[in-house]
Amino acid sequence: MIVEVCIGSACHLKGAYEVVSILEQLIKKNNLQDKIIVKGSFCLGNCTKAVSVRINNKIYSVQPETVQDFFEKELRRKVEVCKL
Repeated sequence: MIVEVCIGSACHLKGAYEVVSILEQLIKKNNLQDKIIVKGSFCLGNCTKAVSVRINNKIYSVQPETVQDFFEKELRRKVEVCKL
């Protein structure tokens, strides 16, 4: 699964690099490095709801304080479903 995190101006100012860092830590902690790849991306067109994160063409709004919940609901669960 590829997770694109916007690192454009608005998202940068709202904590994009912190979101990336936390996601990378959670992926490593859960041993999912071979299942989830985090990539930086420039403007995803959702600047007013920054930090924008795209998975399979769906854009989510994620803040540093909501990354853990986002990871559990949108990433970890989907990876586990794919295992079945």
